[in-house]
Amino acid sequence: MNTHVDLRPVTVERRTAGSGPRVLLLHGLAANDSVWERVLPELPPSYQVWTARLPWRTETIAGWGEQPNLRGWLGKALEAVPGGAEVVVAHSMAANVLLDLLDQKNRGGVDSLRQYGIRALVLVSPFYRSRAEEFDWNAISYYLNDFHLIMEEGIRAHSGGRLPDDVRRAMGERVRDRVGPYGWLRFFELYLRTPALQTGRITAPALVLAGEHDFAARPQEGVALAAALPDAVSRVLPGSGHFPMLDAAGEFAAAVSSFVNSTMGLTPPSGPALLTALEHRA
Repeated sequence: MNTHVDLRPVTVERRTAGSGPRVLLLHGLAANDSVWERVLPELPPSYQVWTARLPWRTETIAGWGEQPNLRGWLGKALEAVPGGAEVVVAHSMAANVLLDLLDQKNRGGVDSLRQYGIRALVLVSPFYRSRAEEFDWNAISYYLNDFHLIMEEGIRAHSGGRLPDDVRRAMGERVRDRVGPYGWLRFFELYLRTPALQTGRITAPALVLAGEHDFAARPQEGVALAAALPDAVSRVLPGSGHFPMLDAAGEFAAAVSSFVNSTMGLTPPSGPALLTALEHRA
């Protein structure tokens, strides 16, 4: 049994044999690329799917928070896909790092989408507020004192709810402690910067997916982000929480596939459309 843990900050791995489009999947805080395992078999076999392992993953979570340049690490993941990642699917905090990266590149006079070859974005359970006034002391208290609940939610989704409550709670607190104060600050700094994002300059077609029961990144925040982007659609997946790719892998994959095929002019997949989702067009 191979117990080697890869400690490199960023790696990408090709997961399917398709010839295109090139799709890169980015995991959120205190997760890793295993979060996509249920979705991979549901995506069209024609896609060339890659997954990234980022510095804030489970295995290296204890030290990532002291790294000041999260944008740089995510940029390395984008650049590591041969030919560039045409479609970027980013979950939770990775969606925020991605938006922060594109925003900063644009502010520096660089066409961020052209630089990385991005043609479409799928932002999953992003954290977003449109006005600085929406952050108050209650918001800080909620995300600080109940941060462990977000970690517990990931454990619940991965386990399919099979773990006893006390075990899940202990595991969630352990992960929170490994993230630590520096890691929490990195996360919340990204969140606090969302009102200042120049979203009007992020012009790629975008799909914003949220879970109906997400108590971490509430679904209305995803709807608001889609409204702030020039070319975006939001969908709220019924019955899902913060990890819709685990809670409803088939529905999640159908939404992504329909969006990618439509955006890139590909033949749509067979099967019923995602009619049960609550759709809002920006």
